[in-house]
Amino acid sequence: QVQLVESGGGLVQAGGSLRLSCAASGRTFSSYIMGWFRQAPGKEREFVAAIRWSGGSTYYADSVKGRFTISRDNAKTTVYLQMNSLKPEDTAVYYCAARLDFIRPLGYSDYAAAGKYDYWGQGTQVAVSS
Repeated sequence: QVQLVESGGGLVQAGGSLRLSCAASGRTFSSYIMGWFRQAPGKEREFVAAIRWSGGSTYYADSVKGRFTISRDNAKTTVYLQMNSLKPEDTAVYYCAARLDFIRPLGYSDYAAAGKYDYWGQGTQVAVSS
């Protein structure tokens, strides 16, 4: 069965950096889209970033573009989210997710709609203090 295990969350001051990891197992992920989402207290889960495992195309929410970088390590079957210049509004539980990829260019809902992902990790807390 598919397992996604996040790690790397923590408490950091505004302007600092964190790197989240998502260790994936139970499937060959070369035909998957891997996404990072986050959910702050009282808010809906929102898209942060996604990567097509095959080819490595990346997609970002406007709120994190230029500050966050998503990447993957094929050998370790791990997806990373490097977060720089963190802001208090980045505080949330961050989730890793996976869904099957397409043999066509992706539309926004293909990678940004949480409801279209099939597999989820348990989440890791990120807290940014001002």
